[in-house]
Amino acid sequence: MKNRISIVIPVYNEEDNIKYLIDELQSFIQNNPKYIFEVIMINDGSSDNTENEVNKHKKDWLRIISFARNFGQTAALSAGFEAATGDIVVAMDGDLQNDTQEITKLLEKIEEGYDVVSGWRKNRKDRFLRVFMSNLANEIISVVSGVRLHDFGCTLKAYKREFLKDIKLYGEMHRFIPIYSYWHGAKIAEVVVNHKPRVHGKSKYGMIRIFKVLLDLITIKYLGSYSTKPIYFFGGSGIILILSSLALFAVTIYQKIFLSVWVHRNPVFLLSIFLFIVGVQFLFFGLIAEIMIRTYYESTDTKTYRIRNDTDKNNQ
Repeated sequence: MKNRISIVIPVYNEEDNIKYLIDELQSFIQNNPKYIFEVIMINDGSSDNTENEVNKHKKDWLRIISFARNFGQTAALSAGFEAATGDIVVAMDGDLQNDTQEITKLLEKIEEGYDVVSGWRKNRKDRFLRVFMSNLANEIISVVSGVRLHDFGCTLKAYKREFLKDIKLYGEMHRFIPIYSYWHGAKIAEVVVNHKPRVHGKSKYGMIRIFKVLLDLITIKYLGSYSTKPIYFFGGSGIILILSSLALFAVTIYQKIFLSVWVHRNPVFLLSIFLFIVGVQFLFFGLIAEIMIRTYYESTDTKTYRIRNDTDKNNQ
């Protein structure tokens, strides 16, 4: 039985690339008859002639979703994943920099038993500063998340559909899908893929996006480490602040006794009071968050774990 593959492609102001992109996809599909393909192209509120170009070159295997306005790449990918019906979902950019022929590498790796396969643009055809900043961000993400990948930002990735169905994406978090999948027990691999220079149009990614990604990483770290035990994060921070305030208070007592410094004029004393108050607040935040998260899990009967296989159940 042939595997059904869904290829999800967000496009935004890519009118000059659409014809070539669809031609590439047509050639790829014809050269890989062992699979059944569907392509879902999401027009992310383009302000140019992208939608007309897509409709002009539409094929039987191509489904078009058009947003009412520009919602961003993460939202576009999320809509594509939700619409996908394939056993394996492949995501790629619509600017022709991702090589369509490299999809075969991802699918072969999936067939080896991996659940998520990420492309690595080892020889990127982008400006030096952009590549340098991207490499730095990738290293930080790997250290913080514990998932070692060279290129989180490469859209060209393949996923088993079961690992996408429970993932909700916000902000710029599409690049963190391998991390979400890893939390759900996915086996992750990375393969080197060809990266082509941009010929038509211009990049939609500015340097400011790197800082957005780092801010999203803070959310990812919290969700990964503390989403089911927020008291550890808030409570731990509160205890550190309270201990710091007590240490500063001890300093003020020392200054009062041995240095004759008046307490009410000592900024260290005021800082110790401030840290103590904030620390107590953090402890209460942790308790409130703990109550909320337990209420959520118990009221929705959501599990804090995911079972890959249950042999006894399968034998029944």
